[in-house]
Amino acid sequence: MLTTAQEKAADQAACGPVIPHSAHHDKKASIAGLALGSVGVVYGDIGTSPLYALQASVVHAGKIGQAYEAGIVGIVSLLLWALFFIVTAKYVLFLMRADNKGEGGILSLMALAQTAFGRRAAPIFFLGVAGAALFSGDAIITPAISVLSALEGLQVATPVFSDYVLPLTIVVLISVFAVQRHGTTRVATFFGPIMAVFFVVIALLGAMHIPDAPRILRAFNPFVGLAFLFGHGLLGILVLGSVFLAVTGAEALYADMGHFGRRPIQLAWLVFVLPALTLNYLGQGALILSNHAAAANPFYLLAPRWALLPLVILATIATVIASQAVITGAFSLTRQAIQLGLLPRMEIQHKSEMQEGQIFIPKVNRILLIGVLLLVLLFRSSSALASAYGIAVSGTMVVTTALAFVVVWRMWKWPIWRAVGFVSIFLVVDFIFFAANLLKIIDGGWVPLMIAASSMIVMWTFVRGNALLAEKMQRDSIPLKDLIPMLEKSKPTRVPGTAIFLTNQLTSAPSALLHNIKHNKVLHERVWLMSVRTEDTPRVSAANRYEIHKLSPDFTTVTVHFGYMESPRIPAALALLRKSGHKFDIMTTSFFLGRRTIKASPNSGMPAWQDSLFIALSKQAIDATEFFSIPSDRVVELGAQVTI
Repeated sequence: MLTTAQEKAADQAACGPVIPHSAHHDKKASIAGLALGSVGVVYGDIGTSPLYALQASVVHAGKIGQAYEAGIVGIVSLLLWALFFIVTAKYVLFLMRADNKGEGGILSLMALAQTAFGRRAAPIFFLGVAGAALFSGDAIITPAISVLSALEGLQVATPVFSDYVLPLTIVVLISVFAVQRHGTTRVATFFGPIMAVFFVVIALLGAMHIPDAPRILRAFNPFVGLAFLFGHGLLGILVLGSVFLAVTGAEALYADMGHFGRRPIQLAWLVFVLPALTLNYLGQGALILSNHAAAANPFYLLAPRWALLPLVILATIATVIASQAVITGAFSLTRQAIQLGLLPRMEIQHKSEMQEGQIFIPKVNRILLIGVLLLVLLFRSSSALASAYGIAVSGTMVVTTALAFVVVWRMWKWPIWRAVGFVSIFLVVDFIFFAANLLKIIDGGWVPLMIAASSMIVMWTFVRGNALLAEKMQRDSIPLKDLIPMLEKSKPTRVPGTAIFLTNQLTSAPSALLHNIKHNKVLHERVWLMSVRTEDTPRVSAANRYEIHKLSPDFTTVTVHFGYMESPRIPAALALLRKSGHKFDIMTTSFFLGRRTIKASPNSGMPAWQDSLFIALSKQAIDATEFFSIPSDRVVELGAQVTI
């Protein structure tokens, strides 16, 4: 039963979520303010890369012999030009133009590509699922390597702390995941300023050491990096895999575009973040050239001894912010996957009355925490984890570029030769980095690939199982055009009020309706058959929220449309219907839901192991009452056993 206050809240929710961080939703927010906010959320991951990127690259380079100086300058050159080409040219200047009504991210791009193609093409769908699966590997590795690399600075301060790095890392990570249930609204207000301080500090530390070896400025010449890459054979490719660590946060630029807007993110990168990272990498390279022993941990050795402990504390906070950003991204991606039918319904908690994006998914939080702790205990150091890092992100970048080609060709209407020529430049570079990271498989790169493969199997099984289940239900159902005349002849007992039956197919009678007639032998005065559809757009306007068709004086079908970034709250949609003049009393409305118990069949169309996995996934789904925010005291559930 909805109280007056709840109905009012539902009416307000029907008008659409409030996304205050989006430039097109918050007209009064200055670009500078949004840019500062983006520094805290968007650039947390890429901003903490200097803690381990150059160090890991030098470790993989090993002994370069007499060409040590050329090797260091070459590695720094590769690092800088990776930032210039992949992050600046590809993401900031090109991909951020491929937005899906202001939203970015791999699933948003998949939806945009499907819209451009005009239908759900299997290759596009597969690429989107693959990209989402690869992101899951990144979401587990990023917190582990970020926090580990920050706390390893304690060892630089004094060897006494060596035995405490691992326990402290575990404590910090558990704390990060524990606070997720409280929401991040208050903490987020501090993210921008803290990361701004972090970038200023690393820029100053780098600039201080460039005079130690001014020849490091030769790194701005791209041919120096290319000479190192192609002049050292397999060693150059191995180093390139570590160089890629400098751009692992680039996907966040695109994924978080909807929260801040394109221009603030671009401004923050070009004016603030990129110069800070450039100065720091140059400073680290100059320090190593002047003191070869600094290669052990060039980031922390940039700081004077008195500033070492404060730098460790600041870097640890920065890595927590980076972890927070990727965890929040995992929540958002999971919700998109649920809405698009790739995963079973999960409990999604909203942590802000005003911000639609402030969500918490307990099951995902637990899975991420377990995975992160296992990685920390398995690899035990950031340098070891660096071997596992990169494959997932580089694979996601390949997928992103491939999907962008479809958008450029079909939506932007570029000639095929121009689209291929332009996108292939980025695709070739992405493949080179992906190939370089594949060389890490034996040293730990199998971990993100295993995680991604598991995620793909889960999504593929759930999609395939649901398709088979829909076919089964369609075969066994009665068409509405046949049922309505039958009911007019049999004239079952009618009871006052409105009954809403949720169904996936509006052409056939829902099983809950048939069971209600069969067992209770009654029918409400007004019967609404409601179907919830997720569109290939982030959000749906109030004007396009629903479609109504009158089948008879007693039967009405309504299709409710939600975007994949929205929560499908049915009371909010009903409130909008009331405001539009469709009269019904929520207090006398009953919701009838079907609860299916799925059993495997020998001829289901899937292997036995996949049947078992699909049944297990289906059991994990929360009930529709909670997922669609339906008042529990207005719900009637009718069970049925189905074999597939």
